[in-house]
Amino acid sequence: MNLHQFRFVQEAVRRKLNLTDTAKALHTSQPGVSKAILELEGELGVDIFARHGKRLRRVTEPGHEVLKAIDVILREVGNLKRIGDEYSKQDAGTLSIATTHTQARYVLPEPVAALRKRFPKVNVSLHQGTPDQVAQMLLDEAADIGLATESLAGYTELVTLPCYEWNHVAVVPAGHALTKLERISLEDLAIEPLVTYHPSFAGRARVDQAFALRQLKPNVVLEAIDSDVIKTYVRLGLGVGIIAEMAMRDDPPGGELVARPIGHLFGQNVARVAFKRGAYLRSYVYTFAELISTRLSRVLVQRAMSGEAVSDYEL
Repeated sequence: MNLHQFRFVQEAVRRKLNLTDTAKALHTSQPGVSKAILELEGELGVDIFARHGKRLRRVTEPGHEVLKAIDVILREVGNLKRIGDEYSKQDAGTLSIATTHTQARYVLPEPVAALRKRFPKVNVSLHQGTPDQVAQMLLDEAADIGLATESLAGYTELVTLPCYEWNHVAVVPAGHALTKLERISLEDLAIEPLVTYHPSFAGRARVDQAFALRQLKPNVVLEAIDSDVIKTYVRLGLGVGIIAEMAMRDDPPGGELVARPIGHLFGQNVARVAFKRGAYLRSYVYTFAELISTRLSRVLVQRAMSGEAVSDYEL
């Protein structure tokens, strides 16, 4: 048995049992992948995959157990490499961050700048995507740390901790009728054309749920994944924007856009930081977590990573 065989099996599952795609991803030949998998099955004495001719059709029952063991082995191999880097390169390396557009634009710039100042030999690789893509990048070990509002807590393979709370705001051009209301209601919003996030982003599920509970149907005329894009269309008069409050930090008072609080309508959202369960975290990963939120001390993250149950209320 060898690591190449393990990687071929793991990648074949990731590529939905397509050996052509597996070979391309691993920069090798399809016959080589097929042969390595067959050799591993021969050594183990069990079929990892059920086949139809030469095609892989599904993972067998013993195959699922083999895959669990392979995941652990390859994860620990990755940890060994990171431990070696930690002690050979000290404060050097690459911090890979997976996050959403809003977090990358409005939350992470200051922590990233502070990290670079403290660890000038550490490069930063920033990956942006949907919350589910953020989770997958962590699972694939393409990222060391993830930050998003939705989805992360739903993955048992991830260790997640609440990072900070935030509310939605309604964004309208200066002089809009909503700026004259003392307190905006759901009924006020329901009669307006709305410009807001795609359903998988930035607490959109809470927005939809609030309207549904009141049996109101919002008129969403445009959805986007980027807060700046939403604000652009609000400026053009397409409708009332519903965005995360941090996306208005750079807009000066008295500007062309006005933000009105609507947290009372949709409730608080919680942004969460996440790590792959069992991963070895280098020192600057802990430091970066602390820079994102004072709640995330190194000791607390270590406790969570060790498997200790850490209640959200402790934060």
